[in-house]
Amino acid sequence: MTTWTSEELDRIADADELEIAPRRGDGTLRGPVPIWVVRDGDHLYVRSFRGTDGGWWRMARATEEGHIRSGGVDKDVTFVEVADPETNDRIDTAYRTKYGRFGGAYVDPMVAARPTTLKLLPR
Repeated sequence: MTTWTSEELDRIADADELEIAPRRGDGTLRGPVPIWVVRDGDHLYVRSFRGTDGGWWRMARATEEGHIRSGGVDKDVTFVEVADPETNDRIDTAYRTKYGRFGGAYVDPMVAARPTTLKLLPR
């Protein structure tokens, strides 16, 4: 299995946004959507601001593959659902810490979107 390099982790984690393009069932990529991304240790995570109604999230969950671009890093990824409460607690904290300057109107929905947490694994 491929892992993120320290440089990739730093570059993506330092960026405010990540462009995510899940792979469709026919193998083509959906158009990229800008979203927030957080780091926990050597892992990167995303959530859907729109919760389970988010179109990109539904497609990512269905196909489990896509492409991301952030901080100069351009990579194919696998999406893995994360249900572990302890991991999600750390991700909540990461969202509040990284994006708190945008206020509760933006951060609170991301914390509430725990059921949409996806880990990004490089391919």
